[in-house]
Amino acid sequence: MKSKKDNGVFETIRMAAMSHHLLTAGTILCVAASVVASLLPPLLLAGIIDRLTAGIPLTFAAVLLYFGSLALEGGLSSAQESLLVLFGQKMTHALRSEMSRKLTRLPASTLAGQNPGEVAARFSGDVDTVEALFTSGIISMAADACRIISIMAVIAVKNTGIALVLLLVLPLFAVFTRHVQKRMLAAQLDNRRAVAAVSGQVPETLHNIRTIRALGLESYRERRYDRCIGESYAAMERTNFYDAIYSPVVLALNAVVAGIVMLLSASGNAMVLTFFGMSVGTSVAIINYISRIFAPIESLGMEIQTIQSAMAGVKRIDAFLAQPERTIPAERRTAARGDVELAHVTFGYGEKPILSDFSMTVKQGGQVTLVGRTGAGKSTVFKLLLGLYQPQAGTVTIGGVDVARITDRERRTCIGCVEQHFSRVPGTVLEQITLGDPQITAEMARNAAKLAGIDEAIQALPEGCDTVCSDGMFSQGEWQLLSIARAAAADPAVLLLDEVTANLDAETEARVLEALRRASAGRTVLSVSHRIYENLGGRTVKIEPQSM
Repeated sequence: MKSKKDNGVFETIRMAAMSHHLLTAGTILCVAASVVASLLPPLLLAGIIDRLTAGIPLTFAAVLLYFGSLALEGGLSSAQESLLVLFGQKMTHALRSEMSRKLTRLPASTLAGQNPGEVAARFSGDVDTVEALFTSGIISMAADACRIISIMAVIAVKNTGIALVLLLVLPLFAVFTRHVQKRMLAAQLDNRRAVAAVSGQVPETLHNIRTIRALGLESYRERRYDRCIGESYAAMERTNFYDAIYSPVVLALNAVVAGIVMLLSASGNAMVLTFFGMSVGTSVAIINYISRIFAPIESLGMEIQTIQSAMAGVKRIDAFLAQPERTIPAERRTAARGDVELAHVTFGYGEKPILSDFSMTVKQGGQVTLVGRTGAGKSTVFKLLLGLYQPQAGTVTIGGVDVARITDRERRTCIGCVEQHFSRVPGTVLEQITLGDPQITAEMARNAAKLAGIDEAIQALPEGCDTVCSDGMFSQGEWQLLSIARAAAADPAVLLLDEVTANLDAETEARVLEALRRASAGRTVLSVSHRIYENLGGRTVKIEPQSM
C-alpha cells in the first residue's frame, strides 16, 4: 500500500511551486508580458513607414520608441528564459529530494531486485525530462500558443484576406512539423534506450571485471558496447537528417507566403485589393508577423514532443515513488538488548528456500559461530538480524523485540556488523567510523579506534582523523580494523562478524582476531565462517543447505 507521505511527480511539483510562490507568479507574469511585448515592434514599424510614405518627417521619439520596443522584447524574452530555467531547477530539486527520501525508505529486498543503472537513470535522465517539461514544455507551449493567437488576431484586424491565407497554410505546416518531430522523437527514444544500455553495462563491467579478465571476455564486452553505441549513432543520424530537411522547408515556406502577400497587396484588381489591399507599413508589419508566426509553431511542435517525452519520465518516476516503503517503527522506551532468537524462521529469495523452520537462540553475552557450505544461509541469518529482509514465517528478535520494530535511531546501539570487505564512504577517516551519525561523537569514534587497534595508524596520517580517505591509505588488515571500529563505535549489544578474516594472511588475521576479542567483550557475538574461529571461543551452529 502506498504510504500517506508518498507524493507523485505533479503533487511534489505543486507543493514546490507553492513554496516558491513569488518565483511562480513572477514567471507567469514575465511570460505574459513577453507575449504582449512581441506584438509591439511590427506595429510601431508600420506606423513609422506609413508616416514616411505620407511625407511626415521621422522623429527621434519614434525611432527611440521603436528601438525601445525591441529592447523590451529582448529583455523580457531573456528574463522569461532565465525564470523558466530557475523555476525548472527548483522543481527538479524538490523532485530529486522527494526521490532521495523515498530511496532511503525502500526495503532492502526492493532495492536488491532493481538494476542500479535503471534507478540512477530515474534520478538523472528522467528528472531532466521533467525539468524540460517546464523550461521548454507546458509554460513555453502556453506562451507560444498565446503568441500565435495574438499574431493571427492582429493580422485579421489589419488584413482579413491574409489571415484567411494563413489559416489555410498554417495547418499544413503544423502537420508537416508534427510528422518530422514524431520521427525525431522516435529516433531520440531509440538513442536513449541505447545510451541507457551502455550506462547499464558500465557498472556491470566494473562489478565483474575480475571474472571478465580471468575468462578473457574483453572482446565480447567490447562487441556489446559497440553494438549499443552503433544503435545510438544510427538513431542520432536519423535525428540529424530530419533536422537538416526541416529548416530549409520553413525558410522556403516563409518566403512563399511573404511573396504571396507582396503580390496580392500590389495587385491592380479591385476585388483582390478589397481583401488584400493595405498600406506599405501594414505590408511590412504583416511580413514581419508572418516570419514571427512560424517560429512559435515550430516550437509548439517541439514542446508537444517534449511533453510526451517528459510524461514517459513522469510515469517512471511515479512508479518509483509508488513503491511500498518499509515500515518505520515508532520510538520505544526500552532498548532492544538481550537474547538473540530466531524462532521457526522460513525465508527464501523468490521461490528458492534458504532457511526452513530454522530456530536458534544466543543468550545475552554469548558467542556463536555459524558454519556451513556456501549458500547454506549463514549470511541470510545476518540479513534477517539486521532487518534488511523480513522472514516469510517465524520471528527474529533481540531482547524480545522484533528486529523490524528496532528504530533507525537505536539500530547502531543495538547491533553492529563487521563485513568481509570494508565499504568506504566519501569523507574523512572520522566519517568512515561515524557514518555521519550525530549520536556518535568524535570521542566515541577515537575510543572505538583504540579498541580496534587502528588508532596509531590514524594518528600517523597527515591530519589524523580529519584526513580524507583514499585508496592505498591503509593496508587490507587496517581497513578491516577500521570496519571493527565502525561497528563498535555506538557500543552495540550485538556484534555480527561476516567472514572478517577470509582474505587476510596469518599475521594480519591474528591482529584482527585480537581486535575482535577486545570488541566482543561483554557483547553477544555471532560469527559467519566456513571454518570455526576457535580463538574467539563460544559454540558453533551448523547450517545445512535446503534441498529443492
